[in-house]
Amino acid sequence: MESVTTESSVAEEDECSDSEVSCLMRVGRNSDWLRLFENSEITIGRGVDVTYQLLSPSCPLMISRLHCTFKQKEDGQWTVTDKKSLNGVWVNGNRIPAEEAQQLRFGDSVKLGVPVIGTTVEFDYILVQRLLKDIKLFLAKGQKEVPRASLVSKKPKRKLTVEEVEPSTSKNKLYRCSSGDKSFAKSLPLSPPEETSPSRQRQEVGRPSDGSRTSCEMDNLQMYSQNILMLREQMDDTQRQVASLGGEPEKTDPLREEQVRELQGQLETLRAKMHQMETLKKSFSETKRQLEAQKTQQQEELMKKQFDEALQEQKKVIDELAHSRQAFEEILLAKNKELEVTKEEKEKARAQKEEVVTQVTEVLENELQCIICSELFIEAVILNCAHSFCCHCIKQWRKKKDECPICRQPIQSQTRCLALDNCINSMVENLSLDMKARRQTLITERKGERCRRTC
Repeated sequence: MESVTTESSVAEEDECSDSEVSCLMRVGRNSDWLRLFENSEITIGRGVDVTYQLLSPSCPLMISRLHCTFKQKEDGQWTVTDKKSLNGVWVNGNRIPAEEAQQLRFGDSVKLGVPVIGTTVEFDYILVQRLLKDIKLFLAKGQKEVPRASLVSKKPKRKLTVEEVEPSTSKNKLYRCSSGDKSFAKSLPLSPPEETSPSRQRQEVGRPSDGSRTSCEMDNLQMYSQNILMLREQMDDTQRQVASLGGEPEKTDPLREEQVRELQGQLETLRAKMHQMETLKKSFSETKRQLEAQKTQQQEELMKKQFDEALQEQKKVIDELAHSRQAFEEILLAKNKELEVTKEEKEKARAQKEEVVTQVTEVLENELQCIICSELFIEAVILNCAHSFCCHCIKQWRKKKDECPICRQPIQSQTRCLALDNCINSMVENLSLDMKARRQTLITERKGERCRRTC
């Protein structure tokens, strides 16, 4: 029945070999192509429970455990989804967003785990559609196909009987008995399919193995356990037969004695087989424990390695922050120095300005004051003797005496000096508000007196 099923599946596969299938063609290689099966979700990553397992030889963490998935829509178009991978999925040179299905077209480039600048992409594919018979040799074997292959390899094996492994020379004598005695001449049940020494089994199991080999060894362990149970049943059955023959009244039948000796020999053989099977079971159990311990140790080493890498990255970040802080402090010191220099310059400028104002005030008080009113010139005039006075003050003076108040020369002419007025007005702008208000008050009073005289 199994052979018929196998032949039908092979024929069905040959019939479909002329059909076109979608696959991811590996760029630069004629192998490791990934077939995209219709009506199924294709998972890719470095984990175990994926359709295709990709392992980077240069960087183990280049591909995430579940890197991405490919799925076909109802209209036949394929989509790729980034499952929050570390290095992302790149379609036509652009990284696609995580957890968002990106539609693909035939001829699109799909890159998985794009490395840093300066190195080549290890997993570079192009979505193509080809005949299955043309690309069958280029396709990579998926993870989920390994257990199926192991099951197929187990099918041809069948359990041999003790009679086939160790033929008995007295078998014909048993069958020469009468029909009533034929019940004691049962053929022995199944024995282990392969007789290998425990040391050889331990060596084969102790080798580095993948998930498929581990599952095969677990199947062997289960098979040996079942064989041990069957051998125990055989021993119990043989012991019952020996007891039944031994409990009957003794007769001088040589065939009965031959049967007893034959059954006792089979019983010893079964005991030896059962002892061997128990030894193999213990060996497999010990190997299983060692494999689990080794797997745990590898996981711990991987976690330790990842932790060390994370610590190194954190240390790099801390060093960069320290350098940035040092540079920022240097910038702050430079800015503070600039502010101090600017403050000193402002103080110097302020002192110079105050000094200029003081000098201007002294000049105004000593050189630009009218000797009559002791105020700054208001509408200054120059006499023929070159002395200057306020226009209002010299008019009031000439009503009493028509001579210069300084040099006592006769006043023959007086002339307005606009340049002197402009200079005084410019200097007054830099004086205090009190002096400005006082000068404005004098100007207003003198203009008022002039208006009253005119009226």
